Amino acid sequence: MRVFELAKKLEIPNKELIELIEMEGIEVQNHFSVLNDEQVKIVTQAATGEAPEWTEDKVSAPETVAEEPAAPEEEAVVAKEADSPAEPEAEAGPEQEPEPEEEKAPSNQIEVFENITIKELAGHLDVKPNVLIASLMKTGIFASITQSIDKKIAKKLAEEHGFTVLTEKPKPKPPPPPPAPEKPAAEESKADAPVKTVEKKKKTKKAKKPKAKKGEAKVAGSQTRPPVVTFMGHVDHGKTSLLDKIRKSNVVRGEAGGITQHIGAYTVDVNGQEITFLDTPGHAAFTSMRSRGADLTDIVVIVVSADEGFKPQTEEAIKHALAADVTLMVAVNKIDLPNANVDRVYTDMQKAELTPEEWGGEIVAVPVSAETGEGLDTLLEMILLQAEILELEAEPSVKAAGYVIESQLEKGMGATASVLVTEGTLKAGDVVLCGETYGKMKALISPNGGRVKEAPPSHAVKLMGLGDVPSPGERFEVVANEKEARARSEEAKAENRMKELQGPERGASLDDLFAQAGLDDVEELAVLLKCDVKGSLEAIVQSLEEIKSEKVRLKFVNKGIGPINENDVLMASASNAIIIGFNVAKENAGVKAAKRDGVEIRLYDIIYELIDEVRAAMLGLLQPVQHEKVVATAEIRAMFKLRKKGNVAGCIVTNGRIRANARARVLRGKDIIYQGAISTLKRFQDEVKEVGNGQECGIKLQNFDNFEVGDVVEVYVTEDKAQAL
Repeated sequence: MRVFELAKKLEIPNKELIELIEMEGIEVQNHFSVLNDEQVKIVTQAATGEAPEWTEDKVSAPETVAEEPAAPEEEAVVAKEADSPAEPEAEAGPEQEPEPEEEKAPSNQIEVFENITIKELAGHLDVKPNVLIASLMKTGIFASITQSIDKKIAKKLAEEHGFTVLTEKPKPKPPPPPPAPEKPAAEESKADAPVKTVEKKKKTKKAKKPKAKKGEAKVAGSQTRPPVVTFMGHVDHGKTSLLDKIRKSNVVRGEAGGITQHIGAYTVDVNGQEITFLDTPGHAAFTSMRSRGADLTDIVVIVVSADEGFKPQTEEAIKHALAADVTLMVAVNKIDLPNANVDRVYTDMQKAELTPEEWGGEIVAVPVSAETGEGLDTLLEMILLQAEILELEAEPSVKAAGYVIESQLEKGMGATASVLVTEGTLKAGDVVLCGETYGKMKALISPNGGRVKEAPPSHAVKLMGLGDVPSPGERFEVVANEKEARARSEEAKAENRMKELQGPERGASLDDLFAQAGLDDVEELAVLLKCDVKGSLEAIVQSLEEIKSEKVRLKFVNKGIGPINENDVLMASASNAIIIGFNVAKENAGVKAAKRDGVEIRLYDIIYELIDEVRAAMLGLLQPVQHEKVVATAEIRAMFKLRKKGNVAGCIVTNGRIRANARARVLRGKDIIYQGAISTLKRFQDEVKEVGNGQECGIKLQNFDNFEVGDVVEVYVTEDKAQAL
């Protein structure tokens, strides 16, 4: 029986039961640890003072023994006085028995005669394996729990924990004489049993108090609800593939580039118990969407590929989960691959201070394969166990409320919103208020596409009937009637307009920063952005605004969802903007208008391709910077006067090759006294096109002949260099 199951039967909080178990000298790791029948009996008797009903046949003997000495108080006192003098007599025979124990090895001394695994050493030192793994990591050694270490390393670890290590076997000592059995001692131990039970009862009463408090805090009529689980992790570690295997669908084929582009919610049945999964995208650009998914979930499963280990997005996902203060699990995927290494993932977990349960920690990690299905049953079982520990409950009879997961405009359906119900039961025909928008629900559509009459807590449905598209993450609630919804909607609109007039609460946008800096000569890239859903729109805008530049300003002339239409083209034409579409189509009227007005439309279905091309477009707006490159130098050694053509400098080339008609400057010390072009280049009496290093030559410059011996002629070329943002 697992610890949490026993805690549930005894109605004791898991933490307090674990403390009681450890007081009884039984070692457990966490509430998932398994107790055998004997341990269950010991713990139950310690907690309640009586044997467990579910193992009554195994523990009936102690109850009978406990009833035999039951007598009036005076008889119990006499019995105790009669037994007390027998105690030293029982020990008088084996008087030397305690002495061999004193001669045994000290409690802080262990024997290691050969290489030993970390798990075995941890057992000898009475510490958790992850403590030793952490100590080794500080020295640059990354080892798994089953890895063997050298005796020298083991000795060093033992000394750090106050132990000494014997590497040679000590000579055997003769065994002590066996003690003579004494019946009074056995009877005495039985007589003492009731006294011990009474003491344990006192501890248990304290342990039950928090349980009673927790019960008092629960809402009357609350019921157990399904857990909401989010799969998070790196972009290609198999989150969606695992969900496909679980819900037996095929989302991957419908996703461009194999990357989930939106948040979806699915409720699956696992042997009569339900689990709701939130499928969050894995690409870094969807940070805000993933963060919102973590806030809506009870359990986060970090999916890590067994052949790659942790990636930056894995660590990012962990941060979101920890910030949301939710239960964390790890699914080690792709164990079917030949280069899979589960211990490598466990080592990465250890580095991130998420020690797996198998290494003595508290994080449940399950090796799985989305390809073969191996380990999925165990993963689902662990999720349900975690949910049982969390004691997730909700009140289904109150007015429904929850949050928008995704929203969009759909042809023939109008504004729709995928929502997760967090409390109450949402029903078709309810009036729903969501921020500024509201409406009477025409229909509730399940994730499978069928219509349902209601959605209880922890279930996701698509709403039909809202007047406008709400924002993802917006809270919705059921109100009494449309009159109340309309009034509250107007209040929300007024509040939002006031906030807009007061300015944004968050940090300034790129436009604000440029205005503050007073940069009048900044280039501008105007963009009209259309996306299929608001979640994608939010993520793309955030990613594009993160492109930092002091030279190019990105301006959104409009941002919206739905197909690209003629009005979009007219607005882009008036603003000299390009149109960018993500997972949307072009209406025929829009295509004709774009061709007529010369408006560029670019369509994308992979987000990082969109971001890369916008960055390239911003760079294209910048004029290249002219960069001078010195290709040759020459030192003036003599002056030659020509009658009609002025002075010619007699030079020797000290570096590079000088070409005729090249650009040149004359340096006198550190000062530039001339900058222009070479008009004539001679080698002896002949004009030449080029003079190489170490050769003598005559140089005549345009409109300059004021040479002096010792001047330096520097020849250079001008190159165009692209600017950085």
